[in-house]
Amino acid sequence: MKEHRWFSKTADLQIEHIDGVGGRLRLFYLESLADSDVVYKHLLPLLKKCDLSHITIHDIEQQIGVTPDERLYNEEQVIESLIRGGIYIHLDHAEYGVYFPSDGTQDRQINSPEIETNILGPQNSFVEELNVNLSLIRKYIVSPRLLHERIVIGETAPAEIALLYMDGIANEENVQTLRQRVQELVVESVVDSSMLAQYIKDNEYSVFPQLMMTQRPDRTVAGLLQGQVALLVQGSPFAILGPVTFIQLFQATEDSYFRWSIASFLRLLRAWAVLLALLLTPTYVAVLTYHYEIIPADLLISLAQSRSRVPFPPIMEAILLEGIIELLREAGARLPTKIGQTIGIVGGIVIGQAIVQAGFTSNILIIIVALGALSSFSSPNYILGAAIRVLRFPIILLAGFWGGFGIAIGMSWLLTHLIRQTSLGRPYLHPVYPLRIMDIKDSLIRMPISFFGIRPQIFQPKDDVRFDPSRGKMTEDIDD
Repeated sequence: MKEHRWFSKTADLQIEHIDGVGGRLRLFYLESLADSDVVYKHLLPLLKKCDLSHITIHDIEQQIGVTPDERLYNEEQVIESLIRGGIYIHLDHAEYGVYFPSDGTQDRQINSPEIETNILGPQNSFVEELNVNLSLIRKYIVSPRLLHERIVIGETAPAEIALLYMDGIANEENVQTLRQRVQELVVESVVDSSMLAQYIKDNEYSVFPQLMMTQRPDRTVAGLLQGQVALLVQGSPFAILGPVTFIQLFQATEDSYFRWSIASFLRLLRAWAVLLALLLTPTYVAVLTYHYEIIPADLLISLAQSRSRVPFPPIMEAILLEGIIELLREAGARLPTKIGQTIGIVGGIVIGQAIVQAGFTSNILIIIVALGALSSFSSPNYILGAAIRVLRFPIILLAGFWGGFGIAIGMSWLLTHLIRQTSLGRPYLHPVYPLRIMDIKDSLIRMPISFFGIRPQIFQPKDDVRFDPSRGKMTEDIDD
């Protein structure tokens, strides 16, 4: 093999020469990717023991123990093998070369999820290595029905994508839709799953997530068993699940590990928190600007005293405080962990106290904004929480311009937008719109486990039946 032009300025390309009477034997590898110990402690000692004057490429295969599947016949195959971290063995005048697998890169250890934290259930998360993520899923689904398709996309920096689905459960239309959207992408590169999700979602102008990003293998497995399709990207610790519904974004993986009554309470609490995050500050602005007559007299006195020194109208006061809260949140997220926590706590207390004493805002609005910010963080889906925080600002503006009527306009537009959304062509507001009574058992409420004998119809699974509820458990005493 001649040194290819792609590697002419690659400092980490290493070439080991083993001279022989009948020709020249060389080993090529990238030291940043391959394990050099394999070269110096395994391959070189084995090859130097051979009679290089009469050695053939077939003898090399037998000596190092590789199969005919590892043969490389052209430069493109050689380049790909080197980039994968392998070692290429070349013998002059041989019709092909040999690829020896080796991976010297350091993988991140499997840890607990940092974003989707749970108290109950498994405590492992995906990492940046695709094969490790596949192995995590296969440890849960020990079945040949779990199918894996390999797709490579990217013109400049190709990335490997794994398409996963359950044979006999996943609807072929969902699989084909996702497969086609990925295969038809013409992009420079895909670095992370979040980038891929932006490329293939139904409506790129919507702020709401139309595909679910998850860091948890158990959530991915639960989706696959329901009939969803999953995508994994090499180099990304997140999986993509689709199709997905708006109501599923309120569901945490931990809900499946709680009793049905506790899980239902938590889901309703999250939905209520999202409404608070959207409407609490706009309601304050609308009431103080246009509808102060609905405020009880005792509370009106407290509000008047609290706002007596505030020079701004309620809309400017609310926008100012909401902006400060978002600034503190963003600063805390970008700083190192320990410093970020300190900035979030100390900054919130110091700035909040100072801004009240300076007369820029009232105590009551600080309480309302803090409750709204806290409510927005209750969503188990980070992207949904970010969308709620963004939507809060236009609703505040509508409330400041038109009061309660403006809030009604904003919420009507929001509901209309959600009704029109789809995920891989499936209705986003399922099972509320269109109404599917059978699927309400696992929506904002979660019924007992005996109700889950049928898979959700939103995914249109080939096999609807999970199990027979009548045979799912034995309630009789063993002595009866």
